[in-house]
Amino acid sequence: MPLHLTKVAFGATSLEDLVDRVAARAIQGEVRMTTRFLPKRHAEILGGGALYWIIRHQLVGRASIKRFDSTADGRIDIVLEAKVIPVRPQPRRAHQGWRYLEGADAPEDLLGDLGAHNDDLPAPLVRELASLALI
Repeated sequence: MPLHLTKVAFGATSLEDLVDRVAARAIQGEVRMTTRFLPKRHAEILGGGALYWIIRHQLVGRASIKRFDSTADGRIDIVLEAKVIPVRPQPRRAHQGWRYLEGADAPEDLLGDLGAHNDDLPAPLVRELASLALI
């Protein structure tokens, strides 16, 4: 199973807000996030890993990690696919920087059963029900 990263979507108030922010920063289908250090387990992440975003203490969406690039000032760019995929909300504490997320612990995409059964429910209601462990 691939290894993933988690990161707080600082300033984003909702999944829709995050999608808009990612779209606004996209250049040729990619978004770059700068970090100070290359993850030690970067080879595991490049095998299909994603960056999972935390908003209001819940994992809410993910973007596939394409590669890691070095910058001229010695930092690292995490290059992401400029598409946020909603995931089943999962409680997660806020943290600084990024953290590893094992593939077995990653939430499933909302394209499966949850999305199929709740097409008529507004996204905020789906998030609230998930936070109460009702769906």
